[in-house]
Amino acid sequence: MPEKHICQSCSMPMQKPEDFGSNEDGSRNAEYCTFCFRDGKFTFQGTLEQMTEKLVSMSAQMGMTEEAARAIAKKILPTLKRWKN
Repeated sequence: MPEKHICQSCSMPMQKPEDFGSNEDGSRNAEYCTFCFRDGKFTFQGTLEQMTEKLVSMSAQMGMTEEAARAIAKKILPTLKRWKN
């Protein structure tokens, strides 16, 4: 069974090489997606609450209700490496 990776910042599934972020040396980063982590730096510099709002907005554009998106984000995001206290 193939190993499954999810971004430890936004929870996006990472399946193809181009889904993975990049380290400062150009190598692939196994923990963060390309939308959250490029060249060894986070592309999003907000708080957990701001990330939640960003994901809720994106999910609504993809047809998910705001209520469902917010519930999922509030359940999953705090468990990810970037947002754990």
